[in-house]
Formats: sequence, C-alpha cells, structure tokens
Amino acid sequence: MIREKISAFLTEDVFTGDLSTDLVFAENEEGIGQFLAKSDGIIAGLEIGQVVYDELAPGTATFTPFVNDGDKVTKGTVVATATGRVRTLLSAERVILNLMQRMSAIATATHNHVEALNDPTIRIVDTRKTLPGLRIFDKKAVKIGGGANHRFGLYDGVMLKDNHIAYAGGIKPAVEKVREGLGHMVKIEVEIESREQLLEAIDANADVIMFDNRTPEEVREFVALTPAHIITEISGGINLDNIANYAGTGAKYISIGSITNAPTLFDISYNSSFAKLK
Repeated sequence: MIREKISAFLTEDVFTGDLSTDLVFAENEEGIGQFLAKSDGIIAGLEIGQVVYDELAPGTATFTPFVNDGDKVTKGTVVATATGRVRTLLSAERVILNLMQRMSAIATATHNHVEALNDPTIRIVDTRKTLPGLRIFDKKAVKIGGGANHRFGLYDGVMLKDNHIAYAGGIKPAVEKVREGLGHMVKIEVEIESREQLLEAIDANADVIMFDNRTPEEVREFVALTPAHIITEISGGINLDNIANYAGTGAKYISIGSITNAPTLFDISYNSSFAKLK
C-alpha cells in the first residue's frame, strides 16, 4: 500500500518530468545531500526515502539514515544522507520531505501526549481524523511516537454513536442488531455520555465503552461501574493542557484526534552538492 501511495504522489508531483531539474542537470550528473532536522522532536518516516527513490527511478539513488524512527532528535541533527543521480535526488525531494515532516510531527505530538499523561496503564490511540490518502502514514507515525492505533476504517471495527443508537431505538437494540450480522472476531464499541447510557451499554455487553467528553471525576465513577472484561476508552476535548488530569482514572485508552488532524509542523530541510561525472 505504501508503494502504491508513493507512486501516486510522484505522479501528482512529477508526472511527465521535472522541467526545472531535467533542463539544468545532465542525466549522468551525481550528487550527495543531507536531510537536516530543523525542529526538536521524534523523527519518523525514514523508510520513505528509499521507497520514493526506487519508485521514481530504481537503482539511481541511495537513502542512508543516521538515526532510527522513534529517536528523539534536536534541531541541527543530520537524520540521513542521499547519494546518486541528481535528477532523482531533486525530483524526489518534496515527496520525501512532505511525508517525513508530517509523520515526524504526528510522532512528536503522540510522544508529547504520552509524556504529559505519564500513566503507562493508559494507552494513547489515534482516530479516523487523518488526511484522505495519508491514513496509513499517519497511523504508522502514531505507533512510532509511542501510541497505538484505533480502528483503521469503518470496515474493521464497530463504533455505535448517537445516530446509530437513536435510529435503532437505544443502545441495547443497536448492539443486538449488530451482533446478529457480525462475526465473533470484531469488537463492538459504544459511545456514551451519561450514567444511564453506561448502564445500558453494560447490559448490552458491549466490548468497548467510550466515555465521551467526560470529566476525570466522571471517568473514575464510570470505570468503577464497568465490569473488568469491558474495555474503557476516554475521548473528547483532551489535549496537552488537561491530559494529565486523566492519569489514574482507570480507563484503558484515550483517543485523541488532534495528534493526526492538527500536528505542529516538524521542519526538515534538504541540501545537495553536485559533481559532473567524467
């Protein structure tokens, strides 16, 4: 999937050729370049470099990382070098940077939330709030940053929200209707906002119950009412400023949309030097 996505990104950017680079540099000119971190944080997406070169022009360029995905780097760190045909290095530059910068931003945001929570009994997970076409990269970056993945899409997990519940006539009939047509390998999650909804979800024997937009005090109360075999999740309005308040609440997961839909830019630059082959 990654190769298919990158091939499409290259078609979008390069299409029939790089007019600027192809008209300035001869086909046999080679060079070397550095990828330089211009931010502090968690680096992610290092495997992207070689894949982009191989999809654009196989065998013409080599990407050599100096750090590993998940490493904490500081501004000024050389995270990788690239050597090979200049046309390949320059034409691939923007696709590599766009993906590495976004993945590093998401990995850093995830790491920062994990650190701020400071509770190893609760895992930070992502949501489906990803950019269209980039979900596989966004979710991989979350894992690199120390988080975990929620469902990948609508196809691999059931989440019954207010619209589903209202249409079905309540939580219990919604869960029962889904169970009739669902295989035993797929979990059913129910989103609740009140004690009454919680008790109904427990009675329906939901696999996962999400406490939506609840205070830490409410989460503690709801967790105490929930049987141990049901997974508990917190979601809604949680950020770096308040996440520490949810430490010790007893929930198993916290899902945060902002780590993928609003990450702070992680800047990476690319600089090259060139030499004509004799």
